[in-house]
Amino acid sequence: MSSIPEPKAENLAETSDYIAWRIEEPDGEVTYHLQLNNVTIHFFQEEWNQLLELINILVED
Repeated sequence: MSSIPEPKAENLAETSDYIAWRIEEPDGEVTYHLQLNNVTIHFFQEEWNQLLELINILVED
């Protein structure tokens, strides 16, 4: 019987109320997650890149 590898999780940033982490699935797909109090938002790589672009635009203004 072959064992299925576990996904690899990595915390990216954390405050007292928020956390961002990424998970690399055994098939190589990466998903990003933002937990904002009691809401969690999930992103695929392309969506995450767009969110980071939006945040950079907001910070520049």
